[in-house]
Amino acid sequence: MVILIAVGLVLADAYILKSLKSALKWRFLHNKWFNRVFWVADSFLLTGLFLSVFLKIGTGQRAAVLMVFFLLLAVRLCLLPFLFVDDIRRLIIKLKRGNTKPEPITSIQAELSTINIPRSEFLVKAGLLATSIPLAGLGYGIATGVYDYRIQRTTLYLPNLPKKFDGIKLGQISDIHSGSFYNKKAVTGGVEMLMREKPDLIFFTGDLVNDLPSEMKDYQDIFSKVKAPLGVYSSLGNHDYGDYAWWPDDATKKKSHQDLVDTHKRMGWDLLRNENRRLKVDGEEIGILGIENWGLYSRFPKYGRMDLAVKNTDDLPVKLLLSHDPSHWQAEVVPHYPQIDATFAGHTHGMQFGVRTKEFQWSPVEYIYKEWAGLYHQGAQQLYVNVGYGFLGYPGRVGILPEITIFELKASPAPVTT
Repeated sequence: MVILIAVGLVLADAYILKSLKSALKWRFLHNKWFNRVFWVADSFLLTGLFLSVFLKIGTGQRAAVLMVFFLLLAVRLCLLPFLFVDDIRRLIIKLKRGNTKPEPITSIQAELSTINIPRSEFLVKAGLLATSIPLAGLGYGIATGVYDYRIQRTTLYLPNLPKKFDGIKLGQISDIHSGSFYNKKAVTGGVEMLMREKPDLIFFTGDLVNDLPSEMKDYQDIFSKVKAPLGVYSSLGNHDYGDYAWWPDDATKKKSHQDLVDTHKRMGWDLLRNENRRLKVDGEEIGILGIENWGLYSRFPKYGRMDLAVKNTDDLPVKLLLSHDPSHWQAEVVPHYPQIDATFAGHTHGMQFGVRTKEFQWSPVEYIYKEWAGLYHQGAQQLYVNVGYGFLGYPGRVGILPEITIFELKASPAPVTT
């Protein structure tokens, strides 16, 4: 598939370059050095794309390659329709003329041709102007969206919720990706926004870092301020194992992972690794369960063990599960663990691009993940997907803004199946 995509991109680039040369008289387009630089840069990008898919290069390198790739893909998609329309127009003109000889051009027509922009040039320039739309949108997302934290408020109805838990406030954040941050003040502002809500307990659903625990060096003190009277419970995401980085040996990788586990402990977060906690309020209890990463589409090992996470929880009236990847819900939780009342996930980021309002939401990520943002129901079970606190790859967000979720837990009848 990647090879087919690469071939398609090379053909598209060859077509674009040829069309630009035909329509525009810009001298640099016809310079042999420009052509060489163009194809060398194209080759580097395609090589980087290949390496990012098939080899475990660093997340930062992969993110940079993918960001440039999707940026240039957006430019291509905007420009190609204009070039294609121009070629169709010229083909129609050629077919209409057939073998007829063109009429002599009068002096007035020749003079007008020096004033008016030829149709081909007009269409191509219009196409180039259209490419500024995605570039401007992505630039706006970098400038304003990446730290524009928004609170999503949701009432979570749980039929068997004990009375002492009715009305409790639960906060959730996910996908911090501390290795991507570059503005400590803005990150601190998001944490302060969460703490102003005064949640009774807080869930963090994975991906604390991009690759290495050292990424938390400048941010550990900030996230140590995330506290709640009933505790902060956390889980691991796919980026928390170092699987995307290069390691000299297994021992070094294991030590790095232990350092990350220790970071949760230093911040006062209760990291759940295929285990559970009994949360008690005035003699009544519910279960907080957490598993390690388990993703249906991941090419890396599935670390999650639900059999261990549910151990000794049969007597608890409500069970809340932290599971980073939302694909785990439909693949394993719904069919095999009906006792789980609600699952809390992250992972998708909403692809950091799309549309999200109270009435409507869309992102390209929905073609990969059926459940990618917000609250979902399946029978008596529920899933909430948080679109993330941080960012990865593209250092911005367009339409899908960083999220802090605040739930109010309420006792109610079972939700309607959808």
